[in-house]
Amino acid sequence: MRIPMHYCARLLGSLIVATASFAANSDIPPHHSPIVLFKGVNLENLDTFLKSQGLNHDPDQVFRVEKGVIHVSGKEFGYIITKQEFANYYLRAEFKWGEGTYEPRHGQARDSGILYHVTGPQKVWPTSIEFQILEGGTGDFWLTDGGAVTARGTRATGPPGSAVKVDRIGKGPSKDVTGYRDPIGEVEKPHGQWNLLELVAQGDRVRHFVNGKLVNEGSEAFPSKGKILFQSEGAELFFRNIKLFPLKE
Repeated sequence: MRIPMHYCARLLGSLIVATASFAANSDIPPHHSPIVLFKGVNLENLDTFLKSQGLNHDPDQVFRVEKGVIHVSGKEFGYIITKQEFANYYLRAEFKWGEGTYEPRHGQARDSGILYHVTGPQKVWPTSIEFQILEGGTGDFWLTDGGAVTARGTRATGPPGSAVKVDRIGKGPSKDVTGYRDPIGEVEKPHGQWNLLELVAQGDRVRHFVNGKLVNEGSEAFPSKGKILFQSEGAELFFRNIKLFPLKE
């Protein structure tokens, strides 16, 4: 049977997409059914913290739910954080950038992050390991206030009250300007499109995936368990489909 060329092209494209998806999924360990951290209705499974307002007091709605999506205004530094601690899991979340940038980062690269293995008192920013979300730098590690990881043979530990960065694999030059995109190794989709972030925390090993691509990994992670938070850090953005899958033994 003669198959039209346009059909062959579509079929080949579908196979390529399916193969890419399978390759990405093969890196994810076996896991149980998800714990849905955000059900699209309210923030009942999460607390809020703002630098100027403290815990669960958000009068200006820096964090609000709109049509099944968490809208983060970015106007004040803070976060939404899980009520319980987690270890040994696979986390999936989608994000996209909005338009606004605000002081002290107005005009700079849009910035946020998922901090995990969070321990200690609520503050900006607590002891943790960060899955950086940044124009031109999504997937970097930030090790904050004692958080630590060994990446590519080098141990990195965040100083007390401060943080240290480990660039993602294959990262190009960076500029701290709004709208920046890595000219060599960009992993984000174009501005305004949804991006898939995946985190595997397996024992003391951690791995970051952006849109199905492994972009960072480390071992000997400290802490190796804790809460998970999503930042407001001077840029408007949106989160959806936040799910945590406990890993099987």
